Amino acid sequence: MTSQVSSPAGKTDEADEALVGEQRVPQLGPEGATEKEIRRLDRVIIRFAGDSGDGMQLTGDRFTSETASFGNDLSTLPNFPAEIRAPAGTLPGVSSFQLHFADHDILTPGDAPNVLVAMNPAALKANIADVPRGADIIVNTDEFTKRPMAKVGYETSPLEDGSLDAYNVHPVPLTTLTIEALKEFGLSRKEAERSKNMFALGLLSWMYNRPTEGTEKFLRAKFAKKQAIAEANVAAFRAGWNFGETTEDFAVSYEVAPASQAFPTGTYRNISGNLALSYGLIAAARQADLPLYLGSYPITPASDILHELSRHKNFGVRTFQAEDEIAGIGAALGAAFGGSLAVTTTSGPGVALKSETIGLAVSLELPLLIVDIQRGGPSTGLPTKTEQADLLQAMYGRNGEAPVPVVAPRTPADCFDAAMDAARIALTYRTPVFLLSDGYLANGSEPWRIPEVASLPDLRTRFATGPNHELADGTRVFWPYKRDPETLARPWAVPGTPGLEHRIGGIEKQDGTGNISYDPANHDFMVRTRQAKIDGIAVPDLEVDDPADARTLVLGWGSTYGPITAAVRRLRAVGDTIAQAHLRHLNPFPGNLGEVLGRYDHVVVPEMNLGQLATLLRARYLVDVQSFNQVNGMPFKAEQLATALKEAIDA
Repeated sequence: MTSQVSSPAGKTDEADEALVGEQRVPQLGPEGATEKEIRRLDRVIIRFAGDSGDGMQLTGDRFTSETASFGNDLSTLPNFPAEIRAPAGTLPGVSSFQLHFADHDILTPGDAPNVLVAMNPAALKANIADVPRGADIIVNTDEFTKRPMAKVGYETSPLEDGSLDAYNVHPVPLTTLTIEALKEFGLSRKEAERSKNMFALGLLSWMYNRPTEGTEKFLRAKFAKKQAIAEANVAAFRAGWNFGETTEDFAVSYEVAPASQAFPTGTYRNISGNLALSYGLIAAARQADLPLYLGSYPITPASDILHELSRHKNFGVRTFQAEDEIAGIGAALGAAFGGSLAVTTTSGPGVALKSETIGLAVSLELPLLIVDIQRGGPSTGLPTKTEQADLLQAMYGRNGEAPVPVVAPRTPADCFDAAMDAARIALTYRTPVFLLSDGYLANGSEPWRIPEVASLPDLRTRFATGPNHELADGTRVFWPYKRDPETLARPWAVPGTPGLEHRIGGIEKQDGTGNISYDPANHDFMVRTRQAKIDGIAVPDLEVDDPADARTLVLGWGSTYGPITAAVRRLRAVGDTIAQAHLRHLNPFPGNLGEVLGRYDHVVVPEMNLGQLATLLRARYLVDVQSFNQVNGMPFKAEQLATALKEAIDA
């Protein structure tokens, strides 16, 4: 979905209070306009929760798409079960989708939902701890029978025992109402039940005055080959909307105005991190005038990149789904040798398997992008949960001295720019590059301003075309390891070019000639030269947001940007002074990082690991940074960080 925003840029803080006023305005539904009382809000956090087979991700995605087309700023947090198909009605099988949308600039999916839609007892029990007192809870009462409640340990019904008295509970027989609405379609009970998520989507669309045309169009396209199913889903969606309009239990609906002041002028679309990263890779290949080659093995949460790139053969993209991780990166490195912009995608366990070939790429000094969508570990760990614990693996997870640049995006939309930047480094310096995203960024989404093609960097690089060195006797020869004096990059010689034949392999190369060498002095020189090449990569200085000469700096990297920035806004809103900076480049660090760290009495580094960046900073700059760590598979909450940062400020 795309939308035009033509208002000037403007930023506002994430407010703690959502209600800003109310008035009566007309509301449009799928069957026309009806006047209803609408309470205006500045932001809302909704969480859909149910079994993994209840379609919560589709429901959340459709609500998000309509919200994006309406013009709100938004941030999402899909949360999947780790099991492929956990037993129905159990806590491990709960799938949820949280959406935070607002009429102003926001940064996170929100700390706690204002509305929880619970499709069964497991969904209620798994999520109730996150729901604040006074919030709305919509429950599918048809599922609150003895057996489903017993599965999750409810001895009595929470709808009747008073345990939910602190909330605004809306009991809705979603399954019964859906089946009743679809009687005319002649579906079996099981088939009709599958549409209850669309009934819920219709109800929430009425509650928050969301557009409906896009969802109906989507459903008809999705089930184009099954017209009866398509129309049944549309009917369930409309029935949910009409239920909200007519029932007395929902006397008030809500409206969140478009975020017309939050963005610069441009054309926007909602985008997930993996999709933005895929587009960034395609754009980088186009700007480099090179074919894009992906050698990959499917792994959560990176597989969507393989799926997306496979759709774009028209842009010169070739995708190879290998039999394993080692074959995937081997094919990608071969493509790099052959003159392609080569990429391999994976997550932490796959990086471990690829490590030997990454070392080979360091030795061969060829451009190769290693995209690591981090997840909870170790080993198989938490496949569907997020973590930032692969930083030290990316830095040092190879035998010998094998330095590799590391780049990390900070938001879903920023994955596009990070992919472009990683490609720039790989092509300019002839080196493999790590791109560290994570599950939170990969699956989350936000509005993205579609860039003008003219604004993208020129990434074209020149291949070697002939001899580049003159011997003492005047003979002109090709030396595959004769370096550019500025970048220390070696020539990129496409195999088959006459006169550029040269030896490749993993054994140490002789400086210049590239011949096999066991000479100790040459090895020392080559190791130091490869390190100097990485150390000399041009990265911009670290920018610091410090409007009030603070004594405390919070420094983040990767996906912690949103929660950190939201926490900083909260602290500044109540008069606290704190500085903020965020690292895109983790190897090499920005040249001014040491000077920045030295300015502050306290430096706090929040990470979704046990302190990996903090370890690097202490070792490199001898600064006693304070770690704030979390490894529970979920992103930080803004309030949680604000509390920790407040303690650092007051220390």
